[in-house]
Amino acid sequence: MVSDVAIAWFLAFVGVTLGITYWAARRTRSTREFFTAGGDISALQNGFALAGDYMSAASFLGIAGMVAMKGFDGLIYSVGWLVGWPVITFLIAEPLRNLGKYTFADVVAYRLRQKPVRIAAAISTLAVVSFYLIAQMVGAGKLIQLMFGLRYGTALVIVGSVMLVYVLFGGMIATTWVQIIKACLLLLGATILAVMVLAQFNFNPLELFGEARKQYGAGVMAPGNESALDSISLGIALMFGTAGLPHILMRFYTVKDAKTARTSVAYATSLIGFFYLVTFILGFGAAVLVGREAIKVPGSNMAAPLLAEVLGGTGFLGFISAVAFATILAVVAGLTLSGAAALSHDLWGHVVRDGKPNEREQLVVARIATIGLAIIAIVFGLVFEDQNVAFMVGLAFAIAASANFPALLLSMLWRRFTTTGAVASMLTGTIVTIVLIVLSPTVWTDVLANGPAPFPLKNPGLITVPLSFLVGILVSLSRREVASEEAFTAAAHRMHVGPDAS
Repeated sequence: MVSDVAIAWFLAFVGVTLGITYWAARRTRSTREFFTAGGDISALQNGFALAGDYMSAASFLGIAGMVAMKGFDGLIYSVGWLVGWPVITFLIAEPLRNLGKYTFADVVAYRLRQKPVRIAAAISTLAVVSFYLIAQMVGAGKLIQLMFGLRYGTALVIVGSVMLVYVLFGGMIATTWVQIIKACLLLLGATILAVMVLAQFNFNPLELFGEARKQYGAGVMAPGNESALDSISLGIALMFGTAGLPHILMRFYTVKDAKTARTSVAYATSLIGFFYLVTFILGFGAAVLVGREAIKVPGSNMAAPLLAEVLGGTGFLGFISAVAFATILAVVAGLTLSGAAALSHDLWGHVVRDGKPNEREQLVVARIATIGLAIIAIVFGLVFEDQNVAFMVGLAFAIAASANFPALLLSMLWRRFTTTGAVASMLTGTIVTIVLIVLSPTVWTDVLANGPAPFPLKNPGLITVPLSFLVGILVSLSRREVASEEAFTAAAHRMHVGPDAS
């Protein structure tokens, strides 16, 4: 339990964001406003919102804990999540904005047969969203448990309920502004905390690292404590998974054109890069000033809040915890919105209604889907209570990299890519990745308490990403689809010059 100051920070944030939701609800009258905020978000606003969507509980809580417990090897998460952004900048952002409307399935299905592609895309989207939601809910549960002494399950219900209010009533408008506020608070809180850490070492990072070496040995600053194959597999998943995350790709439809989308990515990359440098300081600071024993609770997710308490007392702990809570709520809202879009726009609008959706029906389906996703997140949050949230998000990235990225890239760049190839690639990526995750040491041994895991790697990206590309290519080559080949020229023209160009 913490002080009244901490409680005040929490209530202040929730109060402000609920006010934003009320304002946004009065402006959210159509499907376009619900899913894309009417396309009226500026480049700077969308850059901050992208950063807010991306800098999740895994970034703030998980990476700090990972670095604190594993030293230099924890940096792979910071680097892996950052280097995916050039892929988005140069390969994804402009074509996505020019071809799509609400979801990445709009792009994959643009010149292919709609129904099978959208069904497969919805399945992969929901798989990514579900795994990502689990990580956020675990972080939220642990945070509320630390702050207020509530039961873990009660904390999950509270987070799920507040998130439902944001998405059900405010849609993308409310979610965007919550993400902007959260990004500003997170950058401010993490920077202040990092400065406080460096102040203990004469503002010299080398002194901090030297103290870490002194306490934990030279290995703390050396890579390679993890298996080389595990590290490569994780790196592949983090780098390419960024370009396949549904809730990130969805943000490119909130701006007016492709130029604005590219500019917003530049803003987001700068903000995210700075933040991940800061998390490295926080991780080593927690290891040295808090101690590994104190943060060694299952999952090691509370390193940053405990560091805040050591340096600034319970008042600063309250502020940092409120920032972390804001982080979780904003990301959960964005994830839920992308899952709802897949169900209402892709499945209901284009599969059930044959591409002639009724706007009112789509909004109703989206809101029902939001409630269902919240329930799933709470249930699985209970199951994976003791897992590190950065690691859990790494699994979500593996699914995104395997199920979404290959099909998205091939559909935009390869004329011979077919409907069957797209479906085979997405389903292979989704199913094989989930199966290998279940058979991995994390789930098979740690969660299910079985013996040695049948699949040795903790993250399956090394196997599943190349496999998805290979399946998509081989299946497409096995049988030509003339109509989609003929439509490729028009699609390529639109990707590069936009929908309004002649």
